[in-house]
Amino acid sequence: MTTRHRLIACAALVLFLLAVLSTVGATGAVAGGPVDMPGFAKVFTCTACHGASGNSPSDSMPSLSGAYPAYFKKQIQDYAAGKRSSPEMEPYAKMVLLLGVDEIAGYFAGQSRQPSPIKVSVAAVERGRTASAQCVICHGTDGRGDPAKLVPNLTGQPPGYLREQMLRFKADNRSPGDPALAALKALMKTIPDETFTDLAAYYSSLR
Repeated sequence: MTTRHRLIACAALVLFLLAVLSTVGATGAVAGGPVDMPGFAKVFTCTACHGASGNSPSDSMPSLSGAYPAYFKKQIQDYAAGKRSSPEMEPYAKMVLLLGVDEIAGYFAGQSRQPSPIKVSVAAVERGRTASAQCVICHGTDGRGDPAKLVPNLTGQPPGYLREQMLRFKADNRSPGDPALAALKALMKTIPDETFTDLAAYYSSLR
């Protein structure tokens, strides 16, 4: 384990302890909430980057709350196999597979997604709304995707994360060679980079 990974693990432990303490009422009883849900003991390390209950506080890390289980599982498997390249995520993905990806996916699926705290401009949102006409065939008019087709819910995600993934798709350095993403990547190549900022703002603004 690298120094960075040790720091992340320590931060996760601190967050875990704070989460437990925050649920203790004046009577000393632990209130119902995410800490009490099945699977929490296996996911608290994830909260160091992805936020409490899987709601990301940053612009660069995705929210895992409300993620469709099959989509979540596919991403974890791809990270672990190196198909979706990430030196940071690969060891954690392998850990998730070891601990039980179905239980962990179920935990995050059961968490309510909160809107990203990252602010976006009204003008960017409106431009993105117009540009999103080409995205509705997969992500729908509400941006919630299609779990049966492994199309993720984009609503409320951090705009910086969404933009970065669009750029990765365009450059074909996210999951290269995946035939299920061929049509998406072909579409991304037709979209100017600056439009990704607007699309990201729009989908992040959806509730």
